Amino acid sequence: MITLKDLAATLGVSVSTVSKALKDSPEISKDTIARVKVIAKELNYRPNTLALSLKNRQTKTIGVIIPDILNVFFARILYGIEQESTALGYNIITCLSNESYEKENNSLNLLANGSVDGFIMSIAQETQSNGEVKHLKDTINQDVPIVMFDRVANDVECDKVIIDDFNAAFKGTEILIKEGRKKIVLINSLGELSVGKLRVLGYKKALEKHDSYKGEALVIEIDDNEALLNDQLERVFTEHTDMDGLLCIDNVSGIMSVNIAQRLGRKIPEDLSVLGFSSDEISHLSYPQLSTVTQHAVEIGQQSVRMLVDRLKNKTKGQTTTATIDFTIELRGTTLSL
Repeated sequence: MITLKDLAATLGVSVSTVSKALKDSPEISKDTIARVKVIAKELNYRPNTLALSLKNRQTKTIGVIIPDILNVFFARILYGIEQESTALGYNIITCLSNESYEKENNSLNLLANGSVDGFIMSIAQETQSNGEVKHLKDTINQDVPIVMFDRVANDVECDKVIIDDFNAAFKGTEILIKEGRKKIVLINSLGELSVGKLRVLGYKKALEKHDSYKGEALVIEIDDNEALLNDQLERVFTEHTDMDGLLCIDNVSGIMSVNIAQRLGRKIPEDLSVLGFSSDEISHLSYPQLSTVTQHAVEIGQQSVRMLVDRLKNKTKGQTTTATIDFTIELRGTTLSL
């Protein structure tokens, strides 16, 4: 690898002169700058980024850990992270936990050794289900800041970016109640995840609040295994033939439910209203198009970067903040409230 010393020896100047010339310093003449850059290009000189990061104690790189790259929601958040990181002069290194605590922990250990300045992450399902947070606290205690998004650990002191999952489900359920639906079912494929729990609570609270709704809360837990999803949802329809309102709190079940319902002879939305949680990009995959509680995934990613970079620049400790990204409810063809 060609070094600054090699360039200086070739040009017959000092290392300091070469360094300043490569940075277009006004202390160096234009002719010298041009000559240094020509030789640097000919010799294929590349700055030693590791040495620079050690010198500056900053890599200008963010570690990103996401649970599932095939999930459209997380893919859109990653897009937002990449966009904002580039705009602020940072690179990203992306790791996938694939919902595994072990992989998540390995990624933190791999990158927290000086490869990145901080992390943006949504914790793995296994991590949250088991209540594992020591690896997260250890990373923060090493002065490597973390910003969590969507799935967060409430007992870890770090900045967080969320949507108001409780109110999102509450408002969505209210729409079905105001349509006059008599049996509103919630499909939960998010298990013990914090976002799933909050959405279930929001659904139940909406039913309790409205005296006009006489039915009981009915939460049906299903596996998020895509190979099993169709059969599980069909069973819901055959076991609850009088169901006339359906709230699906993930981004796939709503689409599949609309298609299954019509295959079984149910008219959408006359017989059954369906509301999903989704990003806009997949709502068109059902006919009629799915009404959704829309999460602004790109904005979540962008806000996560801004919060991390702000903490890195100000080098602040304590006083962590939680940013709540607003949601919108997009009423399309699967509800009566058009």
